[in-house]
Amino acid sequence: MVTRGRPSFPPPGSGSGPDGRGLGVRRLPGSEDRAGRGAGPGSGEQSGTGDDFSATKDPTAVERANLLNMAKLSIKGLIESALSFGRTLDSDYPPLQQFFVVMEHCLKHGLKVRKSFLSYNKTIWGPLELVEKLYPEAEEIGASVRDLPGLKTPLGRARAWLRLALMQKKMADYLRCLIIQRDLLSEFYEYHALMMEEEGAVIVGLLVGLNVIDANLCVKGEDLDSQVGVIDFSMYLKNEEDIGNKERNVQIAAILDQKNYVEELNRQLNTVSSLHSRVDSLEKSNTKLIEELAIAKNNIIKLQEENHQLRSENKLILMKTQQHLEVTKVDVEAELQTYKHSRQGLDDMYNEARRQLRDESQLRQDVENELAVQVSMKHEIELAMKLLEKDIHEKQDTLIGLRQQLEEVKAINIEMYQKLQGSEDGLKEKNEIIARLEEKTNKITAAMRQLEQRLQQAEKAQMEAEDEDKKYLQECQSKSDSLQKQISQKEKQLLQLETDLKIEKEWRQTLQEDLQKEKDALSHLRNETQQIITLKKEFLNLQDENQQLKKIYHEQEQALQELGNKLSESKLKIEDIKEANKALQGLVWLKDKEATHCKLCEKEFSLSKRKHHCRNCGEIFCNACSDNELPLPSSPKPVRVCDSCHALLIQSCSSNLP
Repeated sequence: MVTRGRPSFPPPGSGSGPDGRGLGVRRLPGSEDRAGRGAGPGSGEQSGTGDDFSATKDPTAVERANLLNMAKLSIKGLIESALSFGRTLDSDYPPLQQFFVVMEHCLKHGLKVRKSFLSYNKTIWGPLELVEKLYPEAEEIGASVRDLPGLKTPLGRARAWLRLALMQKKMADYLRCLIIQRDLLSEFYEYHALMMEEEGAVIVGLLVGLNVIDANLCVKGEDLDSQVGVIDFSMYLKNEEDIGNKERNVQIAAILDQKNYVEELNRQLNTVSSLHSRVDSLEKSNTKLIEELAIAKNNIIKLQEENHQLRSENKLILMKTQQHLEVTKVDVEAELQTYKHSRQGLDDMYNEARRQLRDESQLRQDVENELAVQVSMKHEIELAMKLLEKDIHEKQDTLIGLRQQLEEVKAINIEMYQKLQGSEDGLKEKNEIIARLEEKTNKITAAMRQLEQRLQQAEKAQMEAEDEDKKYLQECQSKSDSLQKQISQKEKQLLQLETDLKIEKEWRQTLQEDLQKEKDALSHLRNETQQIITLKKEFLNLQDENQQLKKIYHEQEQALQELGNKLSESKLKIEDIKEANKALQGLVWLKDKEATHCKLCEKEFSLSKRKHHCRNCGEIFCNACSDNELPLPSSPKPVRVCDSCHALLIQSCSSNLP
């Protein structure tokens, strides 16, 4: 390949030169004799000079020195051109392409040839894969290179790896880890390779300077497998034409900067027009929000009035229910005292009452669990209320829902009042039934006493009869028949008494069943009282929710006021931006050649005192007079501004502040 009429190196592995060696290129074993025998005409002088040179110096050392010099030139030229270019480098940038070619030659120097059945394998991907084991941060590069779809050869993967390492600014760190581990490198390189000698360490030290460069390389779409790496010496050989080209490039760069400056001004004007349209839309939305606020205020006033009415009604209902509950509690306590005094001998009934208490405690636990579920539901409702804050239009729906809930509370309170009245009637009926049952029990106890007296009399008569029988058996055998008759009669009387006792036992059982039914009714009344208490709690919760809605309404009013203040501030800022744009329309971007001295300090520019454009006024200043950065309306990111513009912009911003 020939570029600009000058010789250039062939691709790596092709073997150029009289002895089959180029810069960092070695032939396959046994190819040097073939190259010497097959030299064409005019190669005798070259072979003679090569033999004299090899007798004086080792050719591998010469190769390493050549590669080191080329690496120095390519790195130095890349850094200088990148700094003068002043932008991020693309993959089409020629000095960057030549740098990758030189690095490929350096890494290929002294590689061991791995023989396979089909061909010879000589790639640099093997040693670069070692970096993942030695440097854990390089695992990401290796994984991304393997995931690239277009790469099929190890050489293409190695080229992609070099480009990613340069973009990460860690190429020097990765290669330094490789050079330190020479035992592992000996598997891939010969002992005289560049990576095994001191020249490799020198190149790694030079690579540290590349951290100054910002590169943005597209590796996906680039064909890295079939690229031919050829070094172009014309880039490193200076010429008068090259100097003229550099001046032209500087002029072109200045023209491009002016073009970018004009484009930025056009963008500013476009942003001002878009800001006008935004301000109009914000004013319309503000008027709509104010109207909606007025409607919401009227609705809230109506709801407050309804809420006051409902509160007064609920207070009256609560007073009535409390009075009825106190009366029922007094009646129940009196009945319990009468039961305790009258039924002292019924221990079994007390045990059953204890069991009922346990059941009631279990029911209480169930009610508490239900309350916990209601609390969780309440938390969910609160989250829903927070979401409702975002949308003003949904407030009316929530207010309608609150009205419905209040109506339901009214209906529930009315139902509870009706239930209380029904429970009072039931209590009266049950008191009457209890009085009747007590009368029956008194009658039964009297009959039992009479029967017990009869039994005692019968037992006494039987004892007397037995005594008389013992005394008068011998004397009165004739009277035995009559006595037997009397005994049979008494046995009949005993049978009658036993039947009467059974009947009395059945009466007692029926009375016990009636008492159990009455206790069940009392437990039912207690459950109803607990329900009334839960309804009270729900009513209190509704009052809390109403207060929370009021707080939310006040917060939304404050937010709308803040929105109005922000809109007024944005209008003022837009007017300031318009004035700044009018002032900027008359500014001109000065050329680098026209400015020889700083405008503020009036010192002459040199290599140490470089030129810098102010992005606001377009004038050229030194670094000390333009080391300020501020975000301009044209660019949201902070850019370089001179000291005078910096002071003016700060004053304008401070005057705009309230």
